Amino acid sequence: MNIARFLAGCTLALSALGALSQAPAAWAAGYPDRQVRLIVPTSPGSTADVVARVVAENLGKQLGQPMVVENLSGAAGIPGTRQLVSARPDGYTLAIVSSNHAINPSLYRSMPYDSQRDVTPISVIGTTPLVLVVAKDSPYRTAADLLKAAKAEPGKINYGSSGTGSVLHLAGELLKSKAGVDMVHIPYRGGSALVTDVMSGQVQTAFLAVPSVIAQIQAGQLRALAVSTDKRVPVLPDVPTLAESGVGDYAYDAWIALIGPAGLPADIVQKLQAATQQAMRDKTVLNTLGPQGFVAMGGTSEQAAGTLSAEIAKTRSLVTAAGITPE
Repeated sequence: MNIARFLAGCTLALSALGALSQAPAAWAAGYPDRQVRLIVPTSPGSTADVVARVVAENLGKQLGQPMVVENLSGAAGIPGTRQLVSARPDGYTLAIVSSNHAINPSLYRSMPYDSQRDVTPISVIGTTPLVLVVAKDSPYRTAADLLKAAKAEPGKINYGSSGTGSVLHLAGELLKSKAGVDMVHIPYRGGSALVTDVMSGQVQTAFLAVPSVIAQIQAGQLRALAVSTDKRVPVLPDVPTLAESGVGDYAYDAWIALIGPAGLPADIVQKLQAATQQAMRDKTVLNTLGPQGFVAMGGTSEQAAGTLSAEIAKTRSLVTAAGITPE
């Protein structure tokens, strides 16, 4: 899909929402009394999709009504999110979004919605740590080795990502900035081919989501140099953080959040947030997602709003530093 054309064609689609901006308080009484639609603007099998399905099952049980996951992928998640912001703010259409929701405003000049004003943040469900990896036979055995080589020969070492402006790309740009190194970015269309090429050594290094490569790391097919978070990851306890590896205050990870349309009544928000918090403490949920590297949170709606605002600002700085021109 031509994203620029898509955005230009749908900018006016939200004009009819004015009358729906305030949901009657009566809608909150007895909520929910029917199934809830949960939009996931990524493809089936993605990290956000896997998390959404596990959490939706638990939320459905708590709320007494099924939460039905609907994947609306493509165009950086914009079409799916547009359906969310266009929905009535009655709690029956929600969405699970990832870090891309905060990245898109910096990548596209024209958006059919505002990533902050047109949504109601409910809860940051959790985060997905990233891990800096190399091939199993790479000469770089630590992050310090890699960065030393990058400083010695600027522009010689390459790093891959799942696409320009992706979380994996921005994690690399932040590393370049914090470590003061110059590495060449190689964008891929998605993560599968990237993992294969890192394993073969065709790409020298990359940040990858822990859930997507934990099996390869544990099998010795990839060497983990450092994790992107400020603390070590439970499923990779022997892998140091980048800060421990000498890269200042480096900290970056991907997050997944539950949101609704703007104007969602406060009591519905509170009910959904409380249920999400409970879900992220549930043993079944934790035992399913924890071994994949997912870090459960389930914070407040105020915390979610703060995270969204901070991430949009942080992303804007990284995109500018990377010299990425918005479409």
